[in-house]
Amino acid sequence: MSTVASTVGRFVWHEQVSSDPKQAQDFYTQLFGWGTEVFKPGELDYTMISSGGQNHGGISKSMEGAPPPHWLSHVRVENLDETIEKAKSAGGKLAAGPFEMGEVGRIAIIADPQGAYISAYEPESEGPVAEGVFVWDELGTTDADDAQRFYSEVFGWTTSDMGPDYGGYRIFNRGETGIAGLMTLPDATVPPHWQPYVAVDDPDATTAKAEELGGVTLAEPMDVPKVGRIAVLRDPQGATFGIIKPDPAS
Repeated sequence: MSTVASTVGRFVWHEQVSSDPKQAQDFYTQLFGWGTEVFKPGELDYTMISSGGQNHGGISKSMEGAPPPHWLSHVRVENLDETIEKAKSAGGKLAAGPFEMGEVGRIAIIADPQGAYISAYEPESEGPVAEGVFVWDELGTTDADDAQRFYSEVFGWTTSDMGPDYGGYRIFNRGETGIAGLMTLPDATVPPHWQPYVAVDDPDATTAKAEELGGVTLAEPMDVPKVGRIAVLRDPQGATFGIIKPDPAS
């Protein structure tokens, strides 16, 4: 059981958002072997992703006017209303919410100044922290310096640069722990976005399986020194995500 202090400012939930949750569920359960469980059937009908006896994320139906299918990453905050005001003051905007999620807590979807969406989540009560499935989050943006400033002001993250060998890739830190990546998008036609990385045993086999299931490979499996073997994929609906076999030494 984790304490509130240790998870504030960190990613604690991920969900695939689309107009067809059943199609998404079919793809990801076949690709990763995830189980699913419906939260509050007949009321919320929210599909939760389960693995190893824990819930790690969800699959939800997009609201009217929502962006195209995407993965939404949720950051835990102490005070949602204060976080919303910080985001507005820092140049972001409230894209949706805040929403009351019954016994779960409150969330709000925030757009950063470059247009990437992220969720701020204030839980109603303390619960176990799910680990081992979603192991990294990465922001691709058009203005890394401004994004760094924004997330520092909103979530209190600090940033470190991995150096020229990594093309200026930066790490968002919460305290002493690296929790996410920040990079300038190499393709100006791709809109700024957050994407999660899922831990897998064999990125090459997972990439091949994703293609068999109708997915698309955006970045072929590659070894990144001191990080691991990674690939970036797009599901059949268009949501992007990464896979990684972490370097044991990382």
